[in-house]
Amino acid sequence: MTTPFQQVLDAHRDVVWRVCVATAGRQDAEDAFQEAWLSALRAYPRLAPGANVEAWLVTIAHRKAIDVHRSRARRAIPIDPTDLPEPRGPAVASRTVQPPAEPDDPLWDSVRALPAGQRAAITLRYAGDLRPMEVALALKISAEAARRRIADGLAALRQEVQTP
Repeated sequence: MTTPFQQVLDAHRDVVWRVCVATAGRQDAEDAFQEAWLSALRAYPRLAPGANVEAWLVTIAHRKAIDVHRSRARRAIPIDPTDLPEPRGPAVASRTVQPPAEPDDPLWDSVRALPAGQRAAITLRYAGDLRPMEVALALKISAEAARRRIADGLAALRQEVQTP
């Protein structure tokens, strides 16, 4: 018999939330959290019996958090036209808008600054509480590559924390 989805949600809510916050930042985490659970609800009937539900949910949450974060970066930000500078010449350089950093959590800011592979491995390992083998499965890489990404990411974070 399959566990009711509400029990799955209750049991894994905190881990999914941590992955969403760690991957997308607190500003986008709520949208990612909701998207992850909606996606999981739709796919839950097809989940293989005996599957690692937590690893499955963490993978969904990680991917949804990335999607939400990317979509926010592509969204137009409305501004007052009177605040625009006057064009200087034939071409005006475009500006990319970065989402605001979270000053209350500098460690996760540092994690988000890591290269994509290391960032994903660190997030899944520590925010998602997955073992390296589960990280490898989630990222579709070898277990050794997952361990290497985790180790390299931790080394980079240690170096940044130790640098004054």
